[in-house]
Amino acid sequence: MNMDHVAENGLVLLGCGKMGGAMLQGWLAQGLPPTSVSVIDPNPSDWLRGTGVGINGDLPENPAIVLIAVKPQMMGEALPTLAAMGNGTTLFVSVAAGTPIAAFEAALGAESPIVRAMPNTPAAVGRGITAIIGNAHASAAQVDLAEMLLRAVGQVVRLDTEDQMDAVTGVSGSGPAYVFHMIECLAAAGEAQGLAPALAMQLAQATVAGAGALAEAADETPAQLRVNVTSPNGTTQAGLAVLMDEETGLPPLMRKTVAAAADRSRELGQ
Repeated sequence: MNMDHVAENGLVLLGCGKMGGAMLQGWLAQGLPPTSVSVIDPNPSDWLRGTGVGINGDLPENPAIVLIAVKPQMMGEALPTLAAMGNGTTLFVSVAAGTPIAAFEAALGAESPIVRAMPNTPAAVGRGITAIIGNAHASAAQVDLAEMLLRAVGQVVRLDTEDQMDAVTGVSGSGPAYVFHMIECLAAAGEAQGLAPALAMQLAQATVAGAGALAEAADETPAQLRVNVTSPNGTTQAGLAVLMDEETGLPPLMRKTVAAAADRSRELGQ
């Protein structure tokens, strides 16, 4: 299955907010014809209206794929509109947090091919990472198709079991917010050492973004990169002695942070 298959049979996008919009932008850039896309969205943006896709009109009977990108609380009213496409050849891909595959099988039909995906917000700049898992009715070709579509906004990884999705939520799903907060804290700490707020923020943002890019591009592990820049008895070692403290530093704090997010994901999925 490829973009030609999607173009021929049609793609339905349920919800075109930030995540849905980022994905649609990626697909159109890759050559998916706007005429093969049908979007259902209660508040279409001016950008969406200008793309040439179908908006809130008639849907194809058996589209190749339906991508569900509405907020979980809107799911109850949204899913019945798709039920007629269930139990067939249409692949449903959900990027809605906290909604398990079983909920889609219940709403759409137990034999519907379904892929659950967890993207994250850097998808907005094409730098996301998405974890995916298919149900028993999603063929290998359909999971490949879901991966291809989701690669429009960044990297894609495949999970072994759906229950790993809670841990993914705690790490990459919620993770960007942890990094944003780290930038805030790093800037505030710079201010406390006498830097002007705007300068402290510029230094913090560029440092975190640059270190992330370096960590991804380098052959060495992040641990080795850290060792490389830590001179004995130098400034970095002095800072790391505080940050790496096993009782009061980042290791226990990060474990608790990810566990709290993963636990909440498990609660929401009940």
